[in-house]
Amino acid sequence: MKVIHVLFRSSIGKKVTMAVSGFILFGFVISHLSGNIQIFAHPDKINAYAHFIESLGPALWGIRLFLLATLVVHVWVAAQLTIENKRARQKNYEKQVTLRATMASRYMRVSGVIVFVFIIYHLLHFTVRVTHGAEAYPTTILADGTPVRDVHSMIVLGFQNPVIAIFYLLSVGLLSWHLAHGLVSMFQSLGLRTRTWSRFLERVTIVVCVLYFLGNALIVAACYYEWGNARIQNPQIAGFACRTDCEVCGARTADAIADAIDGSKESQS
Repeated sequence: MKVIHVLFRSSIGKKVTMAVSGFILFGFVISHLSGNIQIFAHPDKINAYAHFIESLGPALWGIRLFLLATLVVHVWVAAQLTIENKRARQKNYEKQVTLRATMASRYMRVSGVIVFVFIIYHLLHFTVRVTHGAEAYPTTILADGTPVRDVHSMIVLGFQNPVIAIFYLLSVGLLSWHLAHGLVSMFQSLGLRTRTWSRFLERVTIVVCVLYFLGNALIVAACYYEWGNARIQNPQIAGFACRTDCEVCGARTADAIADAIDGSKESQS
């Protein structure tokens, strides 16, 4: 109880809680990007990966609830610190010294709110799958005959919508900026930021966040302009055209894939 009191009642404890929860969420967004990068490989790659994640069952929901709880704690503590900062009475010279930090924190709050809204929509779109019709959530079959959700096509279809693509880029851009400031603040809150390597830390953080943004932007651009494998390759989706020189299907023709999908649907019904 004493530990909880320190973490959630004291100002230092709240900053530490912000730092730890932020680090956990940072690890998640990096792993999330590494999974989405598979959009450039054969569709079976990301579809098999997504199927494996879903096959975790209760463990997956445990991870999701843990991440959701971490996000809620992060947002709640941020709101508490914001209220405390507004109530705090500072002297004139303190206002001048902390003006830059106050402006940065203010933009952190704005970007944090927008990113939070984006996360909710992103979950409804790709996890809960309720933002679009059934045609936006197709199924397919892997090379070994396993019926799975066609996550590859879900991503491509989603980012071919210009509104979703722009909103995603805006949100990821704000998230990248949020991380650039938040990661440095995290080290400072944990007492790991020193003068000797402060500038180096800031530069590394900026590089990491820029690469994170570019990685996500590349996925969006590839899906929107249909670069390489980042295009619709499921014969069940309207507008699909299987080329005679296509290396995606290999020995599996479009008709064979369609028949396999129909067969799996009939067996499930």
